[in-house]
Amino acid sequence: MASYRKRGATWRVEVAKAGIRESRTFDTKAEAVTWATKLEAEIDAGRRRSYSKVQKTLADAMDEYLEKVSPGMGKHDWNVTRIAFFKEQLDFVGSLVRNVKPEQIAEWKDARMKVVKNSTVNRDLNLLSAVFEAARSDWKWIHTNPVHEVKRPKDPPPRRRRVSDDEAQVMTTALGLTNDGEVQTTQQYAALAFLIAIETGMRQGEIIATVRPNLHLAHRFVHIPKSKNGDARDVPLSTRAMALFDRLPQIKDEPRCFPISQASVDTLWRKVRTRVSKDKPQFADLNFHDSRHEATTRLSRKLNVLALAKMIGHRDIQSLMIYYDETAAELAARLD
Repeated sequence: MASYRKRGATWRVEVAKAGIRESRTFDTKAEAVTWATKLEAEIDAGRRRSYSKVQKTLADAMDEYLEKVSPGMGKHDWNVTRIAFFKEQLDFVGSLVRNVKPEQIAEWKDARMKVVKNSTVNRDLNLLSAVFEAARSDWKWIHTNPVHEVKRPKDPPPRRRRVSDDEAQVMTTALGLTNDGEVQTTQQYAALAFLIAIETGMRQGEIIATVRPNLHLAHRFVHIPKSKNGDARDVPLSTRAMALFDRLPQIKDEPRCFPISQASVDTLWRKVRTRVSKDKPQFADLNFHDSRHEATTRLSRKLNVLALAKMIGHRDIQSLMIYYDETAAELAARLD
């Protein structure tokens, strides 16, 4: 028998039948009744079974996710880091996964929003939801995903920072890169990677991870075995992009085009940006990743939407639009 409770502006319904206990929250009582009626019918028809004997904790679900689901993803390393964070921070991580309530997740979410940005909270909720969803659909440990009942914080507007030619020149000069001469220092490699990013739209990690066998200058493309979304892609190279890659010295027994770590690039970028911004405050908010916004916007003038999405590595136009930042003035100049 279903029970209903009004909680503020929402309705909470709980179904307890044949060893199955589930609850959800809806905006109206009519929605709650519809859901409960459907669930009770599934229980009566034998299409739902009790998971009361499943003695798996949320921590177990996280481990299972990292072992069976995450490895094939481009963001596997990030998943490993975040799940380690969850295990330290979630006080209900040791609870049976079927007993974790939406209210517990919502309480944690509200606390996190006081410390980090809404976008960070949403990314963490996405991963947490993926773990619960795998426990529901793949392993049949639970009937419902409690994260689905948690109200998400609103994401901030997409970042619109572009990189002008003058800003690129200032930063690369500050990193020690000249128009000619051999690239030798870590700072110079970081500068060259930034210029390649502006020209190609490649992510920082993709550039730093490029190895010689995947660089095909004769055929004007660089192969990326695994993008952020897990897909492989080939990035076509302009004449300037080829010239930038051609500046990289070939080191004996070194397959990497950039014999440096991504962490080093991040550290150097922040250090040099801080130094530059003392005299030029407008550089204080310049991120390496802004190169992707600049590249997408510039490339949109040369490629159609489908070709651009393929080059940048986006599966849908909505994701592509996040990085397309052409101004009204720039568009107007193209009308004449």
